[in-house]
Amino acid sequence: MTVTQASPAATKKNKGMDHQAALIVQGADATGIVAVVTGVLSRHGANIVSLDQYSDNPEGGAFFQRTVFGLAGLHAALPGLRAEFDDELVKKYGLTYTLRDMSVPKRVAIFASKSDHCLLDLLWRHRQGQLPVSIAMVVSNHPDTAGEVRSFGIPFFHVPSTGPDKSAVEAEHLRLLEDNVDFVVLARYMQILSADFIDKVGVPIINIHHSFLPAFVGAGPYAKAKDRGVKLVGATAHYVTEELDEGPIIEQDVVRVSHADTAADLARRGADVERAVLSRSVLWHAEDRVIRNGNHTIVFA
Repeated sequence: MTVTQASPAATKKNKGMDHQAALIVQGADATGIVAVVTGVLSRHGANIVSLDQYSDNPEGGAFFQRTVFGLAGLHAALPGLRAEFDDELVKKYGLTYTLRDMSVPKRVAIFASKSDHCLLDLLWRHRQGQLPVSIAMVVSNHPDTAGEVRSFGIPFFHVPSTGPDKSAVEAEHLRLLEDNVDFVVLARYMQILSADFIDKVGVPIINIHHSFLPAFVGAGPYAKAKDRGVKLVGATAHYVTEELDEGPIIEQDVVRVSHADTAADLARRGADVERAVLSRSVLWHAEDRVIRNGNHTIVFA
């Protein structure tokens, strides 16, 4: 392993998010859930900034809610809020919830290979303040992007991956990630992750696939698309599961192409879509806008 260590600035709080928290609630739908949430927040003097909810069937279906609220002295109030939500949401309704201080950015590791367009786009957006995350590291199986990553002040780890046995490589990845990240982004990382790694890493993994899934899964999708004579090419961001390219979809988009476009043209135009789809997905995940439900997602974008 080769380490290219920059001198990143200390993790900063998200600007404009002081004293704000995100509450995510999900479970079986029932009468009174919204009233319980608003009642608890009101008793603590919180002000609701936004509230989104969805039920897939009002009669016995699944319920999902995202609430962002502001509260002076939030950090000190969080234990009391959690105690009330435990009683009101978990014990009485059997729901699950998460409550997170939004001023503390989620920590992310970005995995990449030789294709750098998605990686550099995320780094640029982060530097511009468009992604409320803390980029803990970039990990790559190639050293090509080390200099560019270093210019953003982000630590770069080169972990070569050769041969069919990836166990040593994945062990090193797990060592780097342990207790250091809240999620992982595969920014065109061209290696298949084992089921063992996915199980052990213990955090969500977001992948960008250069095709409008479920079409053209696997390698070389633009060449396959050209051979098929498609009129649209697209990109799909999804959570990684053991089934290759079958995880819950977060975001998709397409761009129109014609018979005159070559496979290289499709790849170039597709790269633009990949950047946009991945950056939106990372943003929504970082802001707790994506709720997983089986192999589906609810996205309060």
